[in-house]
Amino acid sequence: MQKIIILDFGSQTTQLIGRRIRELNTFCEILPYNKFPKDDPDVIGVILSGSPFSVYDPEAFRIDLDEIRGRYPVLGICYGAQYISHNLGGRVEPAPSREYGRQHLTTIDLSNPLFKGFDEGSQVWMSHGDTITALPDGFHCIASTDSVKYAAFYCPADGSASSNSSDLNSIWGVQFHPEVFHSTQGTLLLKNFVVDICGSRQEWSAASYVETTVAELRQQLGNDQVILGLSGGVDSSVAAVLIHRAIGDRLTCIFVDHGLLRKNEFTQVMDDYKELGLNVIGVDASDKFFADLAGATEPEEKRKIIGRDFIEVFNEQARKIVNGNSSESKCRWLAQGTIYPDRIESLNITGKVIKSHHNVGGLPKEMDLQLCEPLKWLFKDEVRRVGRQLGMPEHLITRHPFPGPGLAVRILGEITPERVRILQEADDIYIRALREYKVRLSGDEARRVLAAGVPAEMSDGEVEVSLYDQIWQAGVILLATTRSVGVMGDERTYEHPVALRAVTSTDAMTADWAHLPYDFLARVSNDIINHVRGVNRVCYDISSKPPATIEWE
Repeated sequence: MQKIIILDFGSQTTQLIGRRIRELNTFCEILPYNKFPKDDPDVIGVILSGSPFSVYDPEAFRIDLDEIRGRYPVLGICYGAQYISHNLGGRVEPAPSREYGRQHLTTIDLSNPLFKGFDEGSQVWMSHGDTITALPDGFHCIASTDSVKYAAFYCPADGSASSNSSDLNSIWGVQFHPEVFHSTQGTLLLKNFVVDICGSRQEWSAASYVETTVAELRQQLGNDQVILGLSGGVDSSVAAVLIHRAIGDRLTCIFVDHGLLRKNEFTQVMDDYKELGLNVIGVDASDKFFADLAGATEPEEKRKIIGRDFIEVFNEQARKIVNGNSSESKCRWLAQGTIYPDRIESLNITGKVIKSHHNVGGLPKEMDLQLCEPLKWLFKDEVRRVGRQLGMPEHLITRHPFPGPGLAVRILGEITPERVRILQEADDIYIRALREYKVRLSGDEARRVLAAGVPAEMSDGEVEVSLYDQIWQAGVILLATTRSVGVMGDERTYEHPVALRAVTSTDAMTADWAHLPYDFLARVSNDIINHVRGVNRVCYDISSKPPATIEWE
């Protein structure tokens, strides 16, 4: 399969480059800068990412450009462009001031294939402290802004003097970030590179992924039995349906209720899984979790207790399956809904493991199970597309991310059944209201919603969607053991305050607080206070990530 290799030099937006390329129906891999696959015949192009370092920093990441130069088309972005210039004889110097934010390309060489179809004055997004002040011999400037002379450059591999040579094993560099939304024609630039220059056939799609992966799973799993730990979330649900399509009832799913799910969620999710034809074992272990959490108030302590208990319950059920199988059909596999960002985050750019992602925390070694991760190459939005391709219910596919510890990370302080009840009731009112409240979008916002696969029809240039489908994640937080004074029915109350949280994001690495309509917030606040016994005050969290996180604990 054709692929673009993205060499990661530590930029916070490297994953965005990968997402944009996948949106062009082209497969790509994000690899640490020093892990280039030299002998992979499927590579058709290479992108060098940005970096937090200067090219002069002693700790800056460096590669041997001779390994890729002249063999593939190469595109350097920000640090990647500066590294190419510096390494090949150009000059990079500290900018008079940090070049950050929106700028416009005042000159563009529209004859160069990288800028095919661009508009004069196209907006781009800059974010760098150094700047290129001289290009190496044989390089051509192909775009500038008012303050950045070498906003983009080109070097033909054949050494010609032309800035639009037809030799495609050449080098391009841009000091702006085409992967971010603020570069208005950034996707077009990446398309020009990936499709026109590198020659992608754009064969990567949800349909092709399902067909290929089902065939690979049948070959990989043979007649073996498989265990999968379900969370009720998008990733594990899509993984389950995909594996079930490949091997049928030889897949056994385990769904553990730790008592910290949303209101009625355990029953609803179990019903959904049965509708999908999955073989699911539901385990109500809420009493065990509440007993073990009694008195715990520190976030990390609560997480460890929940993680430990989940593993114990899951392992107990898994042993029954492993030990109960006949020798003709052994259970040899543990399936997980691991997705591509999990795998990227598990490696830093030196290739060393810094964080392990295990959906079920691991099984005892004596079970000797191998991992099956059918979604390991997919981003979250791609997982949703695969789910739609598999015919899964839309409410499962569009479900907001929900933390593994559940409502425990949304209850500050001690976890008790009563405090969970309060939060479940408030959260249920909030989430139902988000689903019911409709808004009309137009222009770029409407196109982004449609591109994400959200079910909506465009009429007169507008789409109508729910607030729930507009935002990345939402929930209610129960604030510590502190209570606030209120008045209800001419009487003084002393009850719990809650905070509403809603954020917009593309990958959860950064997030902005959602600007929800005032009339919506007023209605939700009124409904929660009137209907949830124990709450007399509602706040709205307007913190972005960074500096805050999406969850409170």
